[in-house]
Amino acid sequence: KDSTKMASMSAPASVKLAPSDDFHHHLRDEPVLAFTASMAAGSFKRAIIMPNLTPPVTTTALALAYRDRILAALPQGAEFEPLMTLYMTDQTSAEELETAAASGAVYAVKLYPAGATTNSDRGVTDYKKIEPALAVMQERGIVLCVHSEVTDAEVDIFDREAVYIETVLKPLVAKFPRLKIVMEHVTTAQGAEFVLSSPPNVGATVTAHHLLYNRNALLVGGIKPHYYCLPILKGEEHRKALLAAVTSGSKKFFLGTDSAPHATTAKHSECGCAGVFTAHAPLELYAEAFDSAGALDHLEAFACHNGADFYGLPRHQGTGVTLVRKPTPVPKTYAFGPGELVPLRAGGQVAWARE
Repeated sequence: KDSTKMASMSAPASVKLAPSDDFHHHLRDEPVLAFTASMAAGSFKRAIIMPNLTPPVTTTALALAYRDRILAALPQGAEFEPLMTLYMTDQTSAEELETAAASGAVYAVKLYPAGATTNSDRGVTDYKKIEPALAVMQERGIVLCVHSEVTDAEVDIFDREAVYIETVLKPLVAKFPRLKIVMEHVTTAQGAEFVLSSPPNVGATVTAHHLLYNRNALLVGGIKPHYYCLPILKGEEHRKALLAAVTSGSKKFFLGTDSAPHATTAKHSECGCAGVFTAHAPLELYAEAFDSAGALDHLEAFACHNGADFYGLPRHQGTGVTLVRKPTPVPKTYAFGPGELVPLRAGGQVAWARE
């Protein structure tokens, strides 16, 4: 107890960060785009925008149109750059990837195994069919962002990431050794080890909720739908392994909130949607995680530099935000189109605030 108290007393009261980026963010579309875009722009200068709309963003033309809608929805004077992605299907062609590369606005392609998560029904079913597109991406430097879970019914939901690594990711890295691959929202010890042991062209995003919570948060004392996400929260040993990885100093891990807004009615249903909304306090939540490991000195690289370096983007110049150790209340709900959504820690507190 005495050592814990002394560590708490010696912990920094504030932390300064350069301008930050989010390398995995869901903005959805109208009629909620003004809300989601303003929330993202309130914390980040750039964000990799997920393409799993209905219908999905499968072509460069659709990505550019979506980008225009995002920019039009931003508050006046906001400095925010949406980094667009395409949604990979079995039909995604090499020609479309050439068009994407030439656009200057498409930075990545998202690979959803069909049926793995929200709006992924048009995702990939046959990896052989996408090899010509992957070959173009390898040559053109377009990043492949992978939702790394198998969808086989016989594989337990808590094992789907580990099985995907062995059956898909390892062969993919071997076949396309120069393709930049991001293991999105990594959730397991196996995932962290895979990324650490892979070549420099393999990186990973990590969410704040997977660093802060294990599956007990979802299941103990009753099912908590606002902790339900995919990949699902794992056991405590996996949370600890992720925290060790992001605080190790490795440049392979970077911020990707996977903030995924859903109306309360979509979460409170017989078949509730997967997704945790963290865009209201993303940097504050990550600060909690890094602070718990006594590693606030590693937060800036994770939040501000590693992702930009991996994507080949310039680092931001100047000052971003200063976070101060100050308990801050979280609203119970936010207005969300005609309905409302519930943020992570609704009605509770985050331990940090922006100065």
